[in-house]
Amino acid sequence: LFTLIVLLPVYWMVRSSLAPAADLIKLPLVYFPTPTLRNFQTLVEQVPFFRYVRNSLTFAVATTLATLVVSYLAAYAFARIQFPSSGILMWILVLSMALPDVGTIVPLYRILKDLHLLDKIAGITLVLSSTLAPFTVWVLVSFIKQVPYEIEEAAIIDGASLPQVLWHILLPLTRPGLVTMGLINFINAWNNLLYPLSFTTSPSSKTLSVAICEIFAGYSPWGKPWELIMTVGVTRTIPVVILVLFSQRAIVRGLTGG
Repeated sequence: LFTLIVLLPVYWMVRSSLAPAADLIKLPLVYFPTPTLRNFQTLVEQVPFFRYVRNSLTFAVATTLATLVVSYLAAYAFARIQFPSSGILMWILVLSMALPDVGTIVPLYRILKDLHLLDKIAGITLVLSSTLAPFTVWVLVSFIKQVPYEIEEAAIIDGASLPQVLWHILLPLTRPGLVTMGLINFINAWNNLLYPLSFTTSPSSKTLSVAICEIFAGYSPWGKPWELIMTVGVTRTIPVVILVLFSQRAIVRGLTGG
């Protein structure tokens, strides 16, 4: 029963994306319409679809890599280096996750404007990376603490530098945590709507999530184009579903291991 409740909206989204527009408002409801790809063709014709897909991929991949690099180095500092008020700084970092994203939109807008990063993928990448970093650091700290420090000491005695220890010793041992957080951060960036909607204005930097708002904002004498909205929803959902299906064991193993 629970599975049915969860999957019914997914089925209705897929069904609406493959149905003619007239079938969406028919009574009684048409549960199994004749499938057509006309909605996908219309979507490509009316929206810069492929550019939005490219922007979404660039945004998600760049955000994932930037978050992992910064968080990995910060997590090592919190886990291995003794410095004053490290515990307080860690708690401040964790508590920053409680800040609502919408509450920081105005100051972030002003910061990006001063840095000339408005309407640029680099700008929204910078903002979302800073939002995802606290949780990533928190998870990676627990992974690094599980690695015996004697392994790093042995490498240092053999002449390894700190970058070599991070790359050749610690990185392979914490790979499950990095893979897990990479997948989670990629999904968060791919699904993010608030920052691309707030900080981008041109098709050169808008992502696929913004396309749903643009289509929904359009109007006609016949109402909202729900078939196109559902089509965008399907195209945004498919990559995430495939990614999770192939990586769910890695995600669970990484989260439980940390």
